[in-house]
Amino acid sequence: MSVDHSSAEAFSRLAAELQAVDGVEETVEAVVQFALQAVWCQYASVVLITQGRRPELLASTDPKLAELYQEQIEADAGPLLTAIRERTALSITDVQTETRWSRRLLDQLSAAGIHSAVHLPLAVTGRSEAVLNLYGAKPGAFTVDDLAVAHVLARHASIAIASARHQATMIQAVDARKLIGQAMGILMERYDLDGGRAFEVLKRYSQDNNRKLRDVAQELIDTRRLPDRVR
Repeated sequence: MSVDHSSAEAFSRLAAELQAVDGVEETVEAVVQFALQAVWCQYASVVLITQGRRPELLASTDPKLAELYQEQIEADAGPLLTAIRERTALSITDVQTETRWSRRLLDQLSAAGIHSAVHLPLAVTGRSEAVLNLYGAKPGAFTVDDLAVAHVLARHASIAIASARHQATMIQAVDARKLIGQAMGILMERYDLDGGRAFEVLKRYSQDNNRKLRDVAQELIDTRRLPDRVR
């Protein structure tokens, strides 16, 4: 499989555009919009899977995809879940001749105007995974060249999403430190505590109430008080 010169130029532009985009949601949205033109698919989406949580639709070019994913999640079966569990690219050439999933689900895909599909796992960092989903309006919509382009797009998307998530995590960490520092300052001033003691108060309240330290700090900043029992 190969990607022609025009596609290579398009991906170069995409890489530059993704670097200029801020935020995970904006990055994923740029990926699915590019997929519509690069692969000539009818619909595109990216689903994020965080360990211990239900799959989350990060971006989609059509709202009907959310309903189809919900059906698969409730049934605990379907091409999206198969791609997630097997962590490998999955292709559906013709929905009407498929036998791997229930006829009911396949008929729902067909009714939604989806007659072929490609699901490509994305290598994002941390305990999360993602899947790029591309859908065709007719059987056999994806040629060998389309699949080559889709795989290149998946690699670009993996890098861009991982980078955006890392940046978001770093920003959240910096914000959390600022909040905790501000909350400690309030405790130190109000209760005449040193820094170590103020931090222990916040940590104990966090543990006793099974809440994140960041959220505890934000509550203290907002209300200027903590429950009497943990002071």
